[in-house]
Amino acid sequence: MIANGSDGLFLPARTPCMIGRVIVMKFGGTSVGDAKSIRQVAAIVRQHLARRPVLVVSAHAGVTDELLAVAQKAPMGQADTEAIAARHRTILGELGLPTDLLDPLLDDLHDLARGLRLVGAVSNKALDLLASFGERCSARTVAAALRKEGIPATAVDAFAAGLRTDSAFGRARPLPDDGRIARNLAQVDGVPVLTGFIAADEQGNVTTLGRNGSDYSAALFGVALGVEEIQIWKDVDGVRTADPRLVPGALPIRSMSFGEVCELASFGSKVLHPAAMVPAMQRSIPLRVRSTLEPEAAGTVIEAGPVAARPPVRAIAHRAAVALLTTTSQRLVPQHAFLAKVFAELAELQCDVGPVAVADSAVTFAIEPAAADAAAARLATFAEVCIERDQAVVGVVGDPQAIASGVAAAALATLATKGIAVRCAGQGALASTFAFVVAAGALRETVALLHARFFPG
Repeated sequence: MIANGSDGLFLPARTPCMIGRVIVMKFGGTSVGDAKSIRQVAAIVRQHLARRPVLVVSAHAGVTDELLAVAQKAPMGQADTEAIAARHRTILGELGLPTDLLDPLLDDLHDLARGLRLVGAVSNKALDLLASFGERCSARTVAAALRKEGIPATAVDAFAAGLRTDSAFGRARPLPDDGRIARNLAQVDGVPVLTGFIAADEQGNVTTLGRNGSDYSAALFGVALGVEEIQIWKDVDGVRTADPRLVPGALPIRSMSFGEVCELASFGSKVLHPAAMVPAMQRSIPLRVRSTLEPEAAGTVIEAGPVAARPPVRAIAHRAAVALLTTTSQRLVPQHAFLAKVFAELAELQCDVGPVAVADSAVTFAIEPAAADAAAARLATFAEVCIERDQAVVGVVGDPQAIASGVAAAALATLATKGIAVRCAGQGALASTFAFVVAAGALRETVALLHARFFPG
């Protein structure tokens, strides 16, 4: 089945064909955030037509947050989607497209929100369906904009292309592909413009891959199609040695290994979704991070195998807002039993933690602030719990041997000169990251000090 109309409806194809070697180009929310950005996307796609691109797009910047806000307000009797509809119609008008292009979807969104208001509750299943409208509207807008620029293109919902997941709404896991994705996309007219972030379970219910999951979608489609390269287009020109918002002089990194970027992602870097690396890494498909603002820049290529002549420290990563939970056993129980109970409760909440520090009868870990109270309530049934808010995680990513033989000590000594207190310090499981927790108020100074220490001049 293919989507071959401006409205994204799916009709039978006449002549199936093999899709061949292509590239995937994923454009994030800011890259499709307004009419000007979408025109820039069209210009970039035109330059890559010879490589037969398949696009994956996010919702317009901020729209997913607006949709989730509707879900929060609906049980309280507020379910107005007009501002979201007006935003999409404004973008369509500025692109010179019919402003009623998305009306069927926007009407469905209005009806869903109204139904949630009447029911007075929002299930995870309904939340996923609600959140899907951002990507579905964006894909149709981008496809129509490409056609207006003379580039044949078709909007394709990821679930109609064959992306299947389990039914863990909110954070669904993809199911194996049997070739259906390649077969479906081989029949699409022009450039396929796929929705990121969303899929469907085997019963046809819309699911999501988790917030910022469009990178993951791009990797899954890239693997399914056996592409030559997966390009992640953002508003930054690749990976840098630190967040430029904290360190204006952060240096571009032109080549990295999958392992290094996985470490950066797991310790706070938002350049790539952590899950996006796994399918690409398993199939040795290079990922390239590029900037829509500087399309001529080389960006950062991420590929399998070690990077030649790499420095001992590759980058300083951070996660700006975490809470620190210390859980102390109330009874004399074996450490392994106590730890098993702690992490079983965290698993029930499906929340990630780290770094972690363990003592005989206590464990301290960093956790997302939104999950801190729920975790503390569960753990308090069998242990004493202390929450320290306004904390931050910092990770020094580099060569495992260098970190073990001097980088970790140098990092601690550098921070000690400024009296910056460090908690939960230790090497990651892969030994390529030295991570620790500092007070959020000391984050900027911490990152700047470490960057100056390991990237002088």
